Amino acid sequence: MADMAIKDTKMIGFTNFPDADILDSMGQFGAKHYERLNLVVRKTEGAWLYDMAGNKYLDCLAAYSAANQGHHHPKIVKAVVDALNGGYGSVISNVLFTDSLGLFVKKLSSLVPQLGKRFGDNGNKSLLKNGGVESVETAIKMMRYYGWKSKGIEDGKQEIIVFNNNFHGRMITVVSFSSAKKYKEGFGPLTPGFVSVEYGDVDAVKKAINKNTCGILVEPMQGEGGMYIPPDGFLRGLRDLSDKHDLFLTFDEIQVGLGRTGKIFCFQHENVIPDGLILGKAISGGLIPLSAFVTNGKMMDLAFKPGSDGSTYGGYPLACVAGHAALDVLIDEKLPEKAMEKGKILKTKIEEIAARSSHVKEVRGKGLFIGIEVNNGDAMKYCRMLLELGVLANDSHGHTIRISPPLIINDQEIEYLIERLEKVLID
Repeated sequence: MADMAIKDTKMIGFTNFPDADILDSMGQFGAKHYERLNLVVRKTEGAWLYDMAGNKYLDCLAAYSAANQGHHHPKIVKAVVDALNGGYGSVISNVLFTDSLGLFVKKLSSLVPQLGKRFGDNGNKSLLKNGGVESVETAIKMMRYYGWKSKGIEDGKQEIIVFNNNFHGRMITVVSFSSAKKYKEGFGPLTPGFVSVEYGDVDAVKKAINKNTCGILVEPMQGEGGMYIPPDGFLRGLRDLSDKHDLFLTFDEIQVGLGRTGKIFCFQHENVIPDGLILGKAISGGLIPLSAFVTNGKMMDLAFKPGSDGSTYGGYPLACVAGHAALDVLIDEKLPEKAMEKGKILKTKIEEIAARSSHVKEVRGKGLFIGIEVNNGDAMKYCRMLLELGVLANDSHGHTIRISPPLIINDQEIEYLIERLEKVLID
């Protein structure tokens, strides 16, 4: 393959190297840790992806909710470009302060309703990291420390209740409590201290609680596990058990927060307030890696002191600048409300297709977080067919087609998607 210099001829995207060269480069030099669809994306804009020939594909994956605001949202792009041109985007040692970080943690912490109300009205505090899994591990540290310091559990004996078919990332500690064999096989020794029970089953949670239980980690809606909405009362049941047994309840909203399900935070559907909240992906509008663990200020100060945590790029200036703009776009453009409105339209249309299809088992979801479970369990077959028709979708847990487009999707784009779903789901 030729040197990867950018060619001078007219092109879409970073280079005009042929797709075959890019695929060859990935095969020779890249890790094969994803089963990728055969599309080389050269440009993104709004709800669309473009290949080298200028063909466009409706993005119904949105990078697993990282692109809620749409790809290259002009306000977020401008904020990032201004930071780079203005000389305030570079990484700064965390022994110093930056205005972008100070103002962003204020904005984020104030946006989230008071967490951990039983600990007092102390406001919220945020600890920033890069990828979402880093903030999951931050939350685990918080729950374990709480168990040791506040509950008197012997250090090393703390247990956290998690749920079958969960997905919280793929770092060693996190895959240690995954239900998916492929995520953890061969990567032992795995991290102990987790008890997994059936998602949606409050009684199973009750039975799993013991003297060493310090917390509960749960997705308010499961994404990778199959696009499942928990039964009514499940989150309330977790809250009640946490209050009764003094457990630290943490919601992972990396995929389902920040407008995706029709509310700014997914837990607002049932008005069940957790003690800790994990956010990521759309928090920076899909341009810069950024994630956060947010909790009651008293609890943050309890667990995290100088030396107990750190991250070179966690909350660095460029990420915070993107975060400021991304949160502004979510609020100012009323994207949660749009997700609710467009999601109802889209789900109704998909349900109409399902009623006429011999392939669909069930349609479920809230807002623009919709799963189409197929009878044969091979959702990727339909996703590949959709790609041929100009739509990017992916499977969830093998059996469900995941439909989660950017929250800016319009009526014409919804019709574009529906026309193609009809073609692949109706004989």
